[in-house]
This record gives sequence, structure tokens and C-alpha cells, in this order.
Amino acid sequence: MKKYDIIVVGSGAGMIIVSRGIRAEMKVALVDRGPMGGTCLNSGCIPSKVLIYPADVIRDLEAARAVGVEARIEKIDFDLIMKRMHSIVDEGRRGMERSAEGAENLDWYRGWGEFVGDLEIRVNEETITAPKIFIASGARALVPPIPGLEEAGYLDNVSVFSLKRPPRSLAILGGGYIACEYGHFFSAMGTEVTIIGRSHRLLSNEDPEISEIVEKRLSEHINVKTGHEAVKVEWEGGKKVVSARDVDSGAVKEFAAEEVMVALGRRPNTDILKPEKTGVEVDRHGWIVVDDYLETTRPGIWAIGDATGKDMFRHVANREARIAWKNAFGDLREKENGGIKEELIEKEKVDYHAVPHAVFTYPQVGAVGMTEEEARASGYKILVGRARYTDVAKGYAMAERESLVKVVVNRNDGRILGCSIAGSEAADLVQQVVYLMNAGYQDYGPVARSMVIHPALSEVVARAFANLMPPKEDIVK
Repeated sequence: MKKYDIIVVGSGAGMIIVSRGIRAEMKVALVDRGPMGGTCLNSGCIPSKVLIYPADVIRDLEAARAVGVEARIEKIDFDLIMKRMHSIVDEGRRGMERSAEGAENLDWYRGWGEFVGDLEIRVNEETITAPKIFIASGARALVPPIPGLEEAGYLDNVSVFSLKRPPRSLAILGGGYIACEYGHFFSAMGTEVTIIGRSHRLLSNEDPEISEIVEKRLSEHINVKTGHEAVKVEWEGGKKVVSARDVDSGAVKEFAAEEVMVALGRRPNTDILKPEKTGVEVDRHGWIVVDDYLETTRPGIWAIGDATGKDMFRHVANREARIAWKNAFGDLREKENGGIKEELIEKEKVDYHAVPHAVFTYPQVGAVGMTEEEARASGYKILVGRARYTDVAKGYAMAERESLVKVVVNRNDGRILGCSIAGSEAADLVQQVVYLMNAGYQDYGPVARSMVIHPALSEVVARAFANLMPPKEDIVK
């Protein structure tokens, strides 16, 4: 059995820990079947956004008529779009692989890892061990056992990148961010898209007002069927036919398409890794249980990123990787104890109060913190502020009538609890609020005291805070 100082399972955010271990001159083992770079680089954030940007351009050109500009799209070069996507992924992956292969004190075990004993992992025919292990094993597409689905074949967030042309028609199972992003992309490419979602609204984790805007705008280009659950897929007349049951009435409708895409959530890889064999607890869904310091129920093992099932975004995983490293090795502080200096590790809790995210659909969504419903459920007395893009000059110039900024504030001290945005540049606009939620008193005072460039779209965020008032329900009381 080969011994290491640390073992890292997963080459996504786990590479942050690998690189720190190498710099600390530790003997490091990386366990990853590949491709190097994890979900974000290979089948998530990066490639999907390279595809989606051309879709944004297409929709912007179509919307330009609202401001007096008539444009016509002469050609969509799907081959070039896919080539650009593959180029950034391939170059990034090759660069990481070269670095890993050339690094001293690093052994890369290419294969699925499986715990076979306490702090022991078997990869292929080798067994390795280390006193400290970091699990960044990620997640994969959740594929429910829908009758006929396997036989008919389907796309997911990995196989979609192998397409040589856009399908003429596409049925997407799911109504979350992956469904909305790829629905936007393929509809802009000319595909006839149907989204079939079990929830009664798209993006059910977002603020309902934001979801409503997205559904209204997407429905201009996509057949959106919420409140329907796929129960069967079969071949019929050269197409894949999805039978979907109305969750309220029970009535079954059929949707025929050239291709079916599954976007029904994610599942952990712990069924392969089997961490319970080393004393690591998983919940009933298989997600790894960690404490506030990212340590598992087996001391000496930490878990980060999608493996824990919480806030599955790469920026969260990156932060967690740095905190897990710190909690395992320091910052070291010296403390006097009876004239003897002791080294102590000052541990850091992970702060999830201001986790931002974006959905790159049409329109774009950006959000951070709690929605109005979540704040109420948590017992806060709140103020809510709203501003339409057209409430400010730049937003009017852009002719985005429905686009909205909504902020939620603690009535007692002005602390910002959350912000949700639907509209152009939403991901960039919400970042202003993320900074405020991590600064000083976490209140909106800096917005009230600041001058805002006029006319700029950032004014709409300031306007939302200027419009704070108690919710209608509270006024009635």
C-alpha cells in the first residue's frame, strides 16, 4: 500500500488543494478518472456559456426592433460555435494535464476511486492511504427510471457537446437552470423546443416574480409545459414521443421530438466512491454530510463542492477548497501555555449567507441570499424594494419592459437579506449586492450614500433600494 500526505478525490475544485499540497512539498495523490478539470471545465459552466453567448446575440438582434433597429440573421454557423466551445475546453484540460504530469510529489491515479477500508482507497489495482483526505468527487446527471427512456436514448449535460448539428426538435425534461439554459440555446439555434417540468413554474428555486418573467419571455420562443411529469418515452413515426402526466388532473399529453434531453437534477458519485467504508456519513440521497468546517464524520476527511449537495456552483466549491485546506493545516497561531508555546489551527466556518448564482437563460437571472418567501419563513420582519429596468434611463433605452430588480432587507437594521434580478446583465448587477452583503454591517447604507453613474444600468439596483417598503401583507395587518 502506497502512503501519501494527502489524497484528493476529484480534479475540479480539488485541484486548489492539490496545488497547495505541492507547494507545501507534501506527497500528494490525485484520484480522478478524468477528464481533468471536473464538471465546470468539461461539461458545465465554461462550455455551456460559450454556447449560450451566441444565443444571447441572436435574441438581442431580434429584440432590437423595439428600439428602432431591424436586423436579419443571415447564417448561424453551428460548427464554429461548437468548435470555439471545444477549443477552450480542450486547451484548458490539456494545460491541467501537462501540469499534473510534470509536477513533482504528485501521483495522478486515473480511474474511479473506491474506499476499501479506513483511510484507504483502491484505484484500479492499487490501494493508497493518507492521514488527510479531501473528497471533491462531484455529481452527475440524475436519470430517473422513466420507461422507454434508455431504449430511446437521450442527451444530458455531457453528451450534448457531441452534437454535430442542432436537432430539428427537442423535448427537455426538467424546468431548472440546465433546462432553461439549453432551452434558450437550442431555440436560438432554430430548434423547436419543448420544456416539460414537474413544478408549476420554471426555476422553482427562484423568487416567483423572477420565475414569472423568465417563463413569459422564454415562452415567446419555447413551448413551456410546467406541471407535467414525464412517465414514458417511446419511438413513434421516427421520433421520440414523451408521454407527460398533468400533476393536477392526471391527464396525459404526448410530445414528439427528434431528441430528448434529461435535465432533472444531479446525483452524487458516492455510490461509486463508497465513503461509508471509512466512516463517512452520507444522507439518504447519498450526499456527504459535513460540519460547519467541511469535515466529515470521519476526522481527517473533508468534503467540498457538489459532493455535499449544497450550493452546487464552482465559485462555492473554490471557496470551500480554500477553507478546507485552512481547516486541515492552518493558518497556524502560537499560544503561550504555562511558558510553553503551542501551535493551534484556527478553523474557519463556511459562510453561506451571501452565495450568488446566475442562470444564463433568456432573460438572464442573477440572485444572492434569500428570496422574500425564504426571509419570511426564517422569521424576519422585512422591507422589499422593486425597480423595473425601465424605471431608469438606461433601462428605458434598452426597452426591457418586464426586467426587474427585487431586494429584501431586514427591517430592524437594514441588513440586506437577498436580491433577485431578471434581465440583461443580471449576473453583473447582482454582484454589487454580493459585495455589500460581505462588507461592514452588510446593510444597504452604502447604496443610499453613494452617487450612481447616470445614466447607467446600475441605477436600477439603487432604485430598488430606494423603493423599500413593507410587504403588502404587513401593511394590511
